[in-house]
Amino acid sequence: MIQVISRFRQSGQTRSLFWLFAFLFMVHQAAGQNKNADKPSDIRILEEHKDANGNTVRTIQYYQAGTRVTETRVISSFKSLNAPIDPDTLNKDSLMLIVNKSRYVLDMYYRKKKIRTYKVVFGPKPQENKMMKGDRRTPEGWFNISEKHASARYQKFIHIDYPNDSARKRFAVLKQKGLVPPDAEIGGDVGIHGVWKGGDDMIEMGVGWTDGCIAMKNKDIEDLYRLVDQGVRVLIRK
Repeated sequence: MIQVISRFRQSGQTRSLFWLFAFLFMVHQAAGQNKNADKPSDIRILEEHKDANGNTVRTIQYYQAGTRVTETRVISSFKSLNAPIDPDTLNKDSLMLIVNKSRYVLDMYYRKKKIRTYKVVFGPKPQENKMMKGDRRTPEGWFNISEKHASARYQKFIHIDYPNDSARKRFAVLKQKGLVPPDAEIGGDVGIHGVWKGGDDMIEMGVGWTDGCIAMKNKDIEDLYRLVDQGVRVLIRK
């Protein structure tokens, strides 16, 4: 009788372990699917030409989250600045980042001298200022780097302190004017990050795939990550 009960208990434990592992496997699979959910696919350049100012005018089409997206981007001519820099010689208080949403670039200045220029992309409406959570827009104004960390998803992630006091005041005005729903939230978790492995083409082509963050090539986010630290000022403008 004791042996039967023991076998029953062992059998019950085995079934419990089986369902536990099955549950953990499904969670892992779902996490993997969510991780890849925002990756654009089937990207095509429909048309590309230079305008009178030498800018590249590019119309691209892709699928994201099951929706076909067609975007036209006007991208300024780009000249990289990548001279060797020893981060230990930099006074971080003298660094400043300027993100230009019209030119799709992030410029780094040190003591008012430009020392870096990186190509970047934003969300699907790069020229519009962020209004509320979920609108996939990049906020404009002055911010500070709040922290940085490695990211399994995006190589490195450099957070900015959105929403800061200025952003909260603006959001309150938007609510008062009825420009956002009464139950809208201001949002957060905005920063500068890389892309998934093999995703650098998203930056090169100007695909507006992010949820409002600023994305750059992985080699560029590695370079930026080693040069900046908490407290560095960031200006995001049209």
